[in-house]
Amino acid sequence: MRPLIALLTDFGTQDHYAGTMKGVILGICPDATLVDITHDIPPHDVTAGALELAAAYKYFPAGTIFVAVVDPGVGSARRGFAADTGDYRFVAPDNGVLTQVLRETPAKKMVELTERRYARPTVSRTFEGRDRFAPAAAWLAKGIQLSALGRPIAVNDVHRLDIPVPEEEPGTVRGVVLRVDRFGNLVTNIDRKTVERLGQGGAITIDAAGRRVERLVATFAELPADGVGALFGSTDHLELAAPSASAAERLGVTRGAAVTVTRA
Repeated sequence: MRPLIALLTDFGTQDHYAGTMKGVILGICPDATLVDITHDIPPHDVTAGALELAAAYKYFPAGTIFVAVVDPGVGSARRGFAADTGDYRFVAPDNGVLTQVLRETPAKKMVELTERRYARPTVSRTFEGRDRFAPAAAWLAKGIQLSALGRPIAVNDVHRLDIPVPEEEPGTVRGVVLRVDRFGNLVTNIDRKTVERLGQGGAITIDAAGRRVERLVATFAELPADGVGALFGSTDHLELAAPSASAAERLGVTRGAAVTVTRA
């Protein structure tokens, strides 16, 4: 099977940045298959990048190499690193963009990107995606070992974002909206199993930032026509949604809003 490299950035597609990274990768490993997860992460939003990467990576074939570049600290003293989780390898700046991935799938090995032979000869202080991260991923795809990229670092010695987890109390789960997708759906950090433990087959109530969500349904087609309902989305987390409309706009809430699920 041809090596597979998946890319996630905040570069957008208007400028040359994402395409240039692909050109560098193919110049080193012409056999690579390149997949765009997204290049539309909001500029500099490392948390959004971490969440989108975590929503996608586990659906790729084992052996996939991921390059995640959402890097407001480009050119600074922050490190670049590569991580091996067993099934996947990741190349990224050490700024927390791998927080959720490493929370779900701990790394078995990590190295700092210090070996210059696996970077471009000149590394721009404004475009390390092109000059450091893309080459490292390409060399991994070409067959070098992770350890060749640089000195080892402890698997817990990387920056982690404070991405909240739901808090469970008797009869109540308190969570937050982690992200708002392009449809205006509000994706929370409350997973299905947590809600099922709470409900135990009984009724529940859901509130978002003090606004009552009308009911929990199974599909978008069952959402209340003029209101906002809840359902478990493709990541098996509770989402607040409106039919053919933006739940975020209807409720007037966005990322970080409190969501409470209570046993009725």
